[in-house]
Amino acid sequence: MKRQISRYALALSALLSTHVFAADAASCQNVRMGVVNWTDVIATSAMTQVLLDGLGYTTKQTSASQQIIFAGIRDRRLDLFLGYWNPLMTQTITPFVDAQQVKVLDKPSLEDARATLAVPTYLADKGLKTFADIAKFEKELGGKLYGIEPGSGANTQIKAMIAKNQFGLGKFQLVESSEAGMLAAVDRAVRRKEAVVFFGWAPHPMNVNIAMTYLSGSDDALGPNEGMASVWTVTSPTYAQQCPNVHKLLTNLTFTATDESRMMQPLLDHKDPLASARQWLKDHPQDQARWLEGVTTFDGKPAAANLQLTGQ
Repeated sequence: MKRQISRYALALSALLSTHVFAADAASCQNVRMGVVNWTDVIATSAMTQVLLDGLGYTTKQTSASQQIIFAGIRDRRLDLFLGYWNPLMTQTITPFVDAQQVKVLDKPSLEDARATLAVPTYLADKGLKTFADIAKFEKELGGKLYGIEPGSGANTQIKAMIAKNQFGLGKFQLVESSEAGMLAAVDRAVRRKEAVVFFGWAPHPMNVNIAMTYLSGSDDALGPNEGMASVWTVTSPTYAQQCPNVHKLLTNLTFTATDESRMMQPLLDHKDPLASARQWLKDHPQDQARWLEGVTTFDGKPAAANLQLTGQ
């Protein structure tokens, strides 16, 4: 009888050891992350990679448009994406959500985001304060509105306003470019005190580096509540069940607009995103502790005591 109890005890011990020391399946060790070329998404994705790599995972980032990323998650070529801006990307992601091809986490990673048209404050002081005011400044603006990369949800919505002649914008042209290209154009205009209307958002260092004013009176053209937004993480539909430890980390990774703006500044200063993320973790141990709560290394050890920040 004692021998039988001993066998049961050994079996139970082995079962518990397997549970503790193999939090994720072997297939979860390689994490494939989609990244759009927006500084905020680059910053949070870098933070996620530094944490995952430091816990024994191997992370690969793929830079692509939001449509390609959602399709990549659908086709099992990508595992996750930290940059779903709601409502800006909602039109793009909805078909994938409705078909149960992607899964949006239950809570946002960022709640106090904003994204809508903006102007330098000196232009607002001259009277361009609302969407309806833009057409009044058509000549000074050269009939141009500055957006971000082609195919983005924001550009799609701005084009829809132009196509419908909403706010009298029918004669305007949307200038599509990268985030960096748009900001360079805005910076030139600001230095010359010229009129410019551009797509602005928070979190972003532009809110600190440029005296800017977000336009009101949008009639929800770029989302409700004058462009107030939230940011969410997206994974494959069964990722939480297959890779619960990575999923727990993703759930823990929440930010504020102020902190993200600060995380993004080194990137705009041409610093390496991964090195910047490691420096943030070094300077903000309270964030590291919060993000790693309830998380383990890939081989099941407590994350907080075993995180390895390489590359320092």
